[in-house]
Amino acid sequence: MTSTSIGNMGEAFVASLLKANGWQIITTQWKCRWGEIDIIARDRHWLIFVEVKTRRDRNWDHDGALAITLRKQQKLYKAATEFLVQHPDLETLPCRFDVALVRYQRDCIDLQSYLEAAFTISN
Repeated sequence: MTSTSIGNMGEAFVASLLKANGWQIITTQWKCRWGEIDIIARDRHWLIFVEVKTRRDRNWDHDGALAITLRKQQKLYKAATEFLVQHPDLETLPCRFDVALVRYQRDCIDLQSYLEAAFTISN
């Protein structure tokens, strides 16, 4: 399997978990000039921008946690701002950035960690 197909599998897995927990999945793999937001979802109180990191065994970056650098956070923030400009009906909701760390191993996928409000951006 390619890294892209494993990543897509991880994102679909997380989206299905969120949906099973009553969240509304607004969109997946939303793209703009700042990059891609893996999952944009809504629960009863929040608009949530979810970054999914899917890793195989023996990875170098602690299941993807180290890949959420300050630069990546800033790009996600800019992309989320762009999303809100394009969807003004959602801009009044409080927003947060979550990170899902997923492990792929021999056709088995599971959630290693879900970091709610994983980071904030201060201007």
